[in-house]
Amino acid sequence: MRITLKMSFLSILSVMVMVPLAVSSSFAADEIFIGGALSLTGVQAPLDEPGLKGAQVAVKYLNDHGGILGKQVKFVNIDGKSDPVTVGNAAVELIDKGASLIVAPCDFDFGGPASREAQKVGIVGISTCASDPLYSSWSLGDKQFTLSMWNTTMGAAGAEYAFNERGWKTAYVVTDQFIAYTKSLSKYFVAHFKTLGGNVLAEETYTQGDQDFSAQLSRLKAIKPQPDVIYISSYMPDLGTIIRSIREVGITSPIMGGDSYDDPGLFEALGEKFGSDIYFVTHTWMGSEAHPDMGKFIEAYRAYHGSPPDTSFVATGWDTIMLMAQAAEIAGSLDGAAIAKVLETKEFSLLTGKLSYRSAKEGHAPDKAAVLIGLSNGKPAFIGWRQPKNPPAP
Repeated sequence: MRITLKMSFLSILSVMVMVPLAVSSSFAADEIFIGGALSLTGVQAPLDEPGLKGAQVAVKYLNDHGGILGKQVKFVNIDGKSDPVTVGNAAVELIDKGASLIVAPCDFDFGGPASREAQKVGIVGISTCASDPLYSSWSLGDKQFTLSMWNTTMGAAGAEYAFNERGWKTAYVVTDQFIAYTKSLSKYFVAHFKTLGGNVLAEETYTQGDQDFSAQLSRLKAIKPQPDVIYISSYMPDLGTIIRSIREVGITSPIMGGDSYDDPGLFEALGEKFGSDIYFVTHTWMGSEAHPDMGKFIEAYRAYHGSPPDTSFVATGWDTIMLMAQAAEIAGSLDGAAIAKVLETKEFSLLTGKLSYRSAKEGHAPDKAAVLIGLSNGKPAFIGWRQPKNPPAP
């Protein structure tokens, strides 16, 4: 039986943030050391840097209220530089310095190496928001998890919103061949959209870095009538280029995608002129509509960083640290097997929604809802929580 753990903002565990330029050679006996390999430079930075900022707030808040297992926590992040080898090396360095838990980047390709190193030494690693089903115990080991819903949920939530709620029956799909995330997200959208009765008029591919969408655009323009919805699974910076090129030729079909759209850089790139009738599925909404404690989190974030958060990825960092803290407290130790068992058997109430995991044999599949956001005149707005029925199998 699962027990729901409500994460009241003022009754959480505790941890302190310290992010020096270099990793110290040791940590005090009365400290718990959490290591992070989040990428602060490169293409992954728009997803990882907000997560780091949220983690910093969580660590400070927790330390101000008691610590984990009666100890303060030191959190050190080494820039993974959006490079899998660098991420893996960062995790090794952190583990060698005594890290008891690892925070991995928000993606399978970039985060997987950190979790593999954590698994080798028997400690728990949690990605802040990797959503490809490859981020599983099947691929990474029985002590590895992701905070995010899988793309099975993300893609299906988009498909149900499009077909069931908006009545969009035809779709044109673009899949960036960049990483596992972009490829599987559209795969699951297409599968669920077809199951619902939708018709996919065409499936195009694109490669991040091309900065040229002209060939695909010519084929899209030739489709008559135009699709009810255009689903684009891509990343910034090319995502902004693709959407702008579509809008610049007068194509007005609604555009949908996943959590990579939850990027202030995209909103700025599109602006008021091109940033309308765009919808995406992400982790939460930075407002009280999504969670009653969100306002308090935003206040704490503003106090720490001097400005309010501008993407839900900050909440994934907060939740990752809080999830680690709660699981360690319940386990009564930092033993990797004990913490993993807690994560497998409890339900947690987080800023990014209620979360429970299936067993290691079932991949540590996350049971979690998603949030739908609409973009109008370059500004995002909350639509609501969605949990799709019978999403595709991974």
